[in-house]
Amino acid sequence: MYKAVLFDLDGTITDSGPGITRSVQYALEKIGHPEENLDALRVFVGPPLKEQFMEYAGVDEETALTAIRYYRERYEPVGMFENELYPGIIELLEDLYHKGYQLAVASSKPEPYVIRILEHFGIDRYFKEVVGAGLDETRTRKVEVVEEALRRLGLADSPEKAVLVGDKSHDVFGARAAGVECLAVTYGYGTIEELKGAEPLRILHSPTEVGYFFP
Repeated sequence: MYKAVLFDLDGTITDSGPGITRSVQYALEKIGHPEENLDALRVFVGPPLKEQFMEYAGVDEETALTAIRYYRERYEPVGMFENELYPGIIELLEDLYHKGYQLAVASSKPEPYVIRILEHFGIDRYFKEVVGAGLDETRTRKVEVVEEALRRLGLADSPEKAVLVGDKSHDVFGARAAGVECLAVTYGYGTIEELKGAEPLRILHSPTEVGYFFP
């Protein structure tokens, strides 16, 4: 029986792609790797930014950190709010909250950003804990975020009592490494092939279906 439900943020609670991809585009232009196709930058939604910049642009760690600084130049004042809740998310959170589940956010996005976004949409009240990465690029791996969420919830010694809801394969793998099952959702930014390959506990197609999973 699950006691806690952990949620990824980008691609799971909010459709954050426009703000992220435009801010990545801005950063890539600044470091001399321009990309006109915003759709190609959807791969940046969810994973840690440093590794994604290194892989996508073929740059070293120092250049990737510079790209992150440029990214934040646009993301903090503008991109963070080029964002919207997925239909059905508020109803899902209300349902789980009133059923007595402990809710938490476990995101690779910097924790101060996660808090601001939840407050912006007025949904912060549903979450007992909000865990994200550090602004200094610490705790960016999904397993680290999930483990910290478990610690704050008092479930570090019983991870099987929690389940993560996420939209990308790295959510599934990170949860599994922390001893937590993952419900993968298809309405976010992961492909169905990617999610099937990661072998989550269940693949669900809407916030409503996620709600049906929990008694």
